[in-house]
Amino acid sequence: MTVFERIDTLAKKQKKSVKTVALDIGLSENAIYAWRKTKPKAEDLAKVADYFHVSVDYLLGREENVGNKEPIDLANLVDESKVDWDEWVSFDGKPLTDEVKTALKLILGKRLED
Repeated sequence: MTVFERIDTLAKKQKKSVKTVALDIGLSENAIYAWRKTKPKAEDLAKVADYFHVSVDYLLGREENVGNKEPIDLANLVDESKVDWDEWVSFDGKPLTDEVKTALKLILGKRLED
C-alpha cells in the first residue's frame, strides 16, 4: 500500500476527503493527491501523522499498527501530568474544548472511584 493509499484509507474511516485533510493541515487541496507520483516532505508527512494520530512509520508502510503501540490507562487520563489531552485526545480529528476536557475528566474520575 502506498503513502497516498494509507492516507486515503484513514480519511475514509473518518468520513473525510483527502482534499479536506490537506486543507485541515495547511496544505494545498491537491498536495496529498500529488503524493501518488511524488515523495512528500517529511514535515508534511508528520502533519498528516499527527492529524490521524498515527506514526510516520505507519504512513510509510514500515509498521502495520494504526493505533498507539502502548495502551493508555484510563486512570492516567484524569492526571494532567501523565497525558497531554491536546496531543492524545480528539473528536473527529479536532481538538476538544477546555469545557469538554474538564467534563470528561470528571466523568472518568467518578467512574474510576466506583
